[in-house]
Amino acid sequence: MAKPCLPILYSLLGAGLLALAAVPAAAGPDHAKKADEPAVLVGAGDIGSCASDGDEITAKLLDRIPGTVFTLGDNAYVAGTAAQFQKCYEPYWGRHRDRTRPAIGNHDSRTDEGGPYYDYFGKAAGPEGKGWYSYELNGWQVLVLNSTCDVIDCDDDSEQLEWLDDELDDSDAKCQVAMFHHPLFTSGSKHHSEPRVKPFWDVLHEHGVDVVLNGHNHNYERFAPQDPDGKADPKGIAQFIVGTGGGGLNGFGRHPAPNSKARDAKDFGVLKLSLHEDSYDWKFVAQPGSTFTDTGTATCH
Repeated sequence: MAKPCLPILYSLLGAGLLALAAVPAAAGPDHAKKADEPAVLVGAGDIGSCASDGDEITAKLLDRIPGTVFTLGDNAYVAGTAAQFQKCYEPYWGRHRDRTRPAIGNHDSRTDEGGPYYDYFGKAAGPEGKGWYSYELNGWQVLVLNSTCDVIDCDDDSEQLEWLDDELDDSDAKCQVAMFHHPLFTSGSKHHSEPRVKPFWDVLHEHGVDVVLNGHNHNYERFAPQDPDGKADPKGIAQFIVGTGGGGLNGFGRHPAPNSKARDAKDFGVLKLSLHEDSYDWKFVAQPGSTFTDTGTATCH
């Protein structure tokens, strides 16, 4: 049997190897894309009410948005009983419970100082009777606080504030977001500013936290970065009020608060935060048929 000429064989092999070398590694572009893919935080506060169909609307919005779901308190109206969690929260937002990290609100605390809230959410709600905790998401530090100051001490020498200061001291995260129910700044007409959470802001601002999320007023409002005294500050905290989870809606006063940049009191909806390694995008996802939009991007401090 004739053998092929060796020089020709070597030439063919060499050409094949060169052709393979010219093809980019298939995993390269995919890895680059995945490395830049943001984590998603999506949610709202003031949610489960058996007297409103708003929670059904917002739960359907969540169905189409993957990621970690947050709540901003007042999860089950009107008193956070076990029955209200089962009847008014579970049928809609409850289907996302496995990916939910909640915050507690004043209505949740009306029954047994939040006992049914801790029972419903379990370990995801943080230590029972405290309600503050933190977790990491795509390099971001997420801080969940308890602003029900009628039940929990919110003073600057409290256990919660000492924990918060230590947590931020120990963090090497480039970006940080904190969430709790009561807002320090608001243009809402029903609930005014809650001065008892100013110690939260003092510590958060001192450590360069980027974003604060609140509920309590049943509307949507976004504030430009500001300091704890309400002065515009490029290195300050951007605050979002997202009390649009379903438990009814209420409006704004005649005069917006300083630094208020976007407001809507007509639509249920959720806030979607896309967390990049050193920046974030925000988008208020409103109920079907709404004409209101608020989107943007910002770089971490």
